Amino acid sequence: MGKGNKPATMPITVQVLRVLEACRGQRTRGRLILRPVSGEPIDRRDVYRMVARMVARMAKAAGTPRHISPHSLRHAAITNALDAGVPLRDAQILARHADPRTIEHYDRARGNLERHGVHFLTAYVAGV
Repeated sequence: MGKGNKPATMPITVQVLRVLEACRGQRTRGRLILRPVSGEPIDRRDVYRMVARMVARMAKAAGTPRHISPHSLRHAAITNALDAGVPLRDAQILARHADPRTIEHYDRARGNLERHGVHFLTAYVAGV
């Protein structure tokens, strides 16, 4: 479930699948990931807190000079997806944004003149 209790379907990469299988262990029933102390299922807020602590530890170990949060990694993921040539519509689906204009806010390279549409248009017209 995503924001606003909307159902969300996301593909699972091989790396994530390996982690989930390790969490499952030999169990064949019950929730996949539980809170260690209470044994209750984790929710999205629990996941955010866990990821935030992990990101903070990794940033500190790397000696980054500024604060890095899970949300700043979200910005980076969307920017990198667009830089990699992922179509805007697919980046919108990745980010689970209802409005494609929201992607522009996340795209940190939007001012990059090398990515300006005029280059693509010129190549198209020139038949390149």
